[in-house]
Amino acid sequence: MEIYFIRHGKTEWNLEQRFQGGQGDSKLLKSSWEDIEKMGHYLRGTHFQAVYSSPLERARQTAQGIADAAQCRLPIHLDERLREMNLGQLEGMKYADAEKLFPAEIDNFWHHPEKYDAAVVGGESYQSAMERGLSFGQEMAEKYPKDSDKILVVSHGAVLSAIMGALLGYDLSHLRQNGVIYNTSLTILKSRDGGKFDLVKWSDVKPLGHQMSETDGL
Repeated sequence: MEIYFIRHGKTEWNLEQRFQGGQGDSKLLKSSWEDIEKMGHYLRGTHFQAVYSSPLERARQTAQGIADAAQCRLPIHLDERLREMNLGQLEGMKYADAEKLFPAEIDNFWHHPEKYDAAVVGGESYQSAMERGLSFGQEMAEKYPKDSDKILVVSHGAVLSAIMGALLGYDLSHLRQNGVIYNTSLTILKSRDGGKFDLVKWSDVKPLGHQMSETDGL
């Protein structure tokens, strides 16, 4: 089976370069709705067995918008395992301010996941996010076992790195080895025997039809 992972559309806090995390949330930009519609049109004709989303509004709205544009008439299942990582004190904080207060942890968060100490900011560890991601992916593979089965999943940048890294069998230090996960981008993983997954496509933004800016990947 295949899981079509999509990161939520770009938000006001993405544009302002603020951490959102698992509790913080901000509205989708008007321009994001155009990207959501484009991705939905691209996926039109793909026969999905189910649609899953993080319960956070930015993800849920993205999932509904894509499903509508794709003419996919399925209910959206909200799953807590898809919620963004809890970033504790960082949530709502601008990246530049966070770097001044927690220089080592911010560098580790982005570049060295194996060194990131979530306790410093009162947040969730990458290990925890990987565990819930692995649980979700393996459950989906069991629930939708046919080669032709496809499910659509909408979640968030940091936790998607953890979820997909866990499913691909990466160790903690290599979670971000495939690079940026852009807003409204599509990544496809295909399951194989043993509960592992293979990478089919990573952070594809060609359906959006425009160049990515720096803040599209934050």
